[in-house]
Amino acid sequence: MSRDAHLSELGGFLKARRAELSPRAMGLPESGAMRRVPGLRREEVAQLAAISTVYYTRLEQGRIEASSPVLSVLARVLRLDDDQCDYMFELAGKENARRPHRHPAQTVRPQTRRLLENLTDTPAFVLGHCMDILAWNHLAAALFTDFSQIPEEQRNSVRLVFTDPAMRELYVDWETVARTAVAFLRMEAAVNPDDPSMTALVTELSEKDPQFREWWAAHHVAHHSMGTKALHHPVVGDLTLDWQTLVCPTDPDQHLVTWTAEPGSPSQEGLRFLASWTAGRQPRADAAG
Repeated sequence: MSRDAHLSELGGFLKARRAELSPRAMGLPESGAMRRVPGLRREEVAQLAAISTVYYTRLEQGRIEASSPVLSVLARVLRLDDDQCDYMFELAGKENARRPHRHPAQTVRPQTRRLLENLTDTPAFVLGHCMDILAWNHLAAALFTDFSQIPEEQRNSVRLVFTDPAMRELYVDWETVARTAVAFLRMEAAVNPDDPSMTALVTELSEKDPQFREWWAAHHVAHHSMGTKALHHPVVGDLTLDWQTLVCPTDPDQHLVTWTAEPGSPSQEGLRFLASWTAGRQPRADAAG
C-alpha cells in the first residue's frame, strides 16, 4: 500500500471511530438540535485532543501525517483498545510506537512510613505516578479526607480536587488550586506521555469536568515544589499553610508533601488543635503498597 493509501486508510479509520462515540459519553454539551453526522463532529474530536480543527480535518482527509504524540492523544480521545492503537500507528508509519509502558505498582518504604507517623503536628502524604496518593499520616487524613475510605485505584490527588465536593469547600481559592493541579499533572504527563494510568485519568476527568477539559487543553505546566494555600477546615476554621515537596531518595518518582504553619500563628494553633482532636479518633492509616 502506498503512502497516500495509508494516509487515506488512517483518515477513514479515525472517521469510523469518532462515529461510534456520542457527545454525552464524552461529557460534551448537547444542544438538542439534529446532528448531521453520527457520533462526534471533527471539531469536537479536535477540542478533546487539544489540536486545531483544521489540523484534524486534514488528518482525517489523508492530507497530512500525524506525529506520535498526536496519535497517542487521539487514541485516548477515541478510546482505542490496544489492537486499534497498534493498527493506527502502523497506518501512520510509526513503527516504533508501541503499546504504553505500564509502571510497576509503587511501594512506600517502611522508613518513609515511620517518618510520616512521626510527623504528629505536620500533615504529610506521599505522591507517586500521576500524583496518586500512596501513603499519609493521621493528621493529613484529618486535614483533607480519610484516604483509607477511598478505593486504592481512585486515590489520586487531582481526581479528589475535581470530584470530591468537600475539596471545593476546603480550598478557599479552589479554582487556583485546581488549575495548579492540572499544570502539575501536565508536567507529569510530559515525563510519561504513554502511561495508560495517566491516559485513563485524563480521559475520566475530561469527560466529567468541563473546567478540567478546558484547563488541560491550555497546556500550562508547573513543577510541584512549594507554595502557600488558604484552607477553611470544618473543624478548625481558617488555615494558611505552607506546603513543600521532597523527593524520596529511594524512588525519585515518589514525593513527600508536608504542610506547615508559621510558628506562633493561629494556623499553627489550628493544626495543633486538629492533631489533638483527631488523636482519639485515629483514622486508619493507609494500607497501600
